Amino acid sequence: MKKSFALIAILAMFVFTINTNLVAQTPDTDTTGSAVEDTTAVVEEETVAETPVEENLEVTDEVAETDGSVHEVIKEKFIEGGAMFMSLVLIALIIGLALVIERIIYLNLADTNTNKLLESIESALETGGVDSAKEICRNTRGPVASIFYQGLDRADQGIEIVEKSVISYGSVQMSLLEKGLTWISLFITLAPMLGFMGTVIGMIGAFDSIQAAGDIDPALVAGGIKVALITTVSGLIVAMILQVFYNYIVSKVDSIVTKMEDASISLIDILVKYNKK
Repeated sequence: MKKSFALIAILAMFVFTINTNLVAQTPDTDTTGSAVEDTTAVVEEETVAETPVEENLEVTDEVAETDGSVHEVIKEKFIEGGAMFMSLVLIALIIGLALVIERIIYLNLADTNTNKLLESIESALETGGVDSAKEICRNTRGPVASIFYQGLDRADQGIEIVEKSVISYGSVQMSLLEKGLTWISLFITLAPMLGFMGTVIGMIGAFDSIQAAGDIDPALVAGGIKVALITTVSGLIVAMILQVFYNYIVSKVDSIVTKMEDASISLIDILVKYNKK
């Protein structure tokens, strides 16, 4: 935006310079009235060119002041809400977001193209046998490949053993996918509770002020009520943010588990077909 304002100013100066040169180069035989008209036109063009720049600069300053005031308001409300309870709510948000980011990264890395993996395993079984298929699983990232490896490792013990192995190791991988969700749920519940605790303490402070003054004065109770409302709102905002990420993580886990179950059934079918040959 500042570059645009500078460009407008440069263009205005350029137009002003050209008009000035034209006036200076006008022959002496021209009438005085023509020179006055040219000079007036130049002044008007300069005024028109400079006015938007000044107005735009004022608008930019107002926007900058507004942006700065947002941060100031947040900091002010944080201080007014009480350093102790607001800090606890902030800590809950930071730890909750850290757990959320870790789970999202882990789940995205755990997601596998099961159809492509099954095709590779089936092709490897036909060309190189079980060892070749195990090598593919060993070099593939994700819980589905780990489950396939456990099943292929017991392929010589019969389909029933393979099926039990796949089911058992699938439960292990499912628990790894759901790791950390309990802690995220804890902070979702804890953040509003901390806000409500600040609300209760703020109201207690307001009633203490009323008792000390012996009269109900809005100025006395305003501070305590403000603390109560700020802490409550902060706790609810933190809980809503973490709840959105929690629901996304749960849906991602469900999607991966569904793929694991479908892929495990397909693996059993492939091994049955392979043993019949």
